[in-house]
Amino acid sequence: MDVISIAGTILAFVVLIVGAILKGTDVSALWNPAAFVIVFIGTISALLLHTQGKVLKRAIGMLGMVYKPPQLQPANLISRVIGWSEISRRQGLLGLEPHIDAEDDPLVKKGLQLLVDGSEPEAIRSVLELEVETREQADLHAAKVYEQGGIYSPTMGIIGAVLGLMAVMRDLTDPAKLGHGIAAAFVATIYGISLANLLLLPIGARLKSLITKQTQVREILIEGLISIAEGDNPRQIESKLQGYLV
Repeated sequence: MDVISIAGTILAFVVLIVGAILKGTDVSALWNPAAFVIVFIGTISALLLHTQGKVLKRAIGMLGMVYKPPQLQPANLISRVIGWSEISRRQGLLGLEPHIDAEDDPLVKKGLQLLVDGSEPEAIRSVLELEVETREQADLHAAKVYEQGGIYSPTMGIIGAVLGLMAVMRDLTDPAKLGHGIAAAFVATIYGISLANLLLLPIGARLKSLITKQTQVREILIEGLISIAEGDNPRQIESKLQGYLV
């Protein structure tokens, strides 16, 4: 689990509650069912209209990556690629066949299978890069769902505030209710802005960062497999792939 991401999420709620207390506001004033429905359900409805079902489903599935990111270990991958290179030099490319079933990553399995089948280096690059690019674009579209939510939710907050003020304006004959009514109206604005800037936009940015790192690791794999197909010796491959590490 990513402790920093979890702490950031918890801190987002703590900031709102502690900030309200320090400003002398009753914490219970932060809860308003009508504002909740307008902002949260309104944002979800906008996303449902904006987003294709498969993209939305992918976005929901990727949310867990924020709190439990994939273990990306490029150094370990480089070591494995060098090991495959040594096997291919001793036993030929067919010596890699027993290692295919031991891999869990579909991209690794496909790359090793292409090597075993004797595919040309450029053919291997073409097939694997197409798959990596397709997966990256699909993941980025899913991550943008959260960014779009961060655009819609503040607007929903404004709508909620305006509706609340409209309700207050209908009862101007009772000044005692004005302050409470106006405060309740602005709760929707707090919901909208907080949802966008404390959750949705950071989640979107975090996912895009993870996607970029995943793509970089997959590029290491592709370059390593192509080097094996070209017959480079293990030391050359190691030197080349070490350039991806920072």
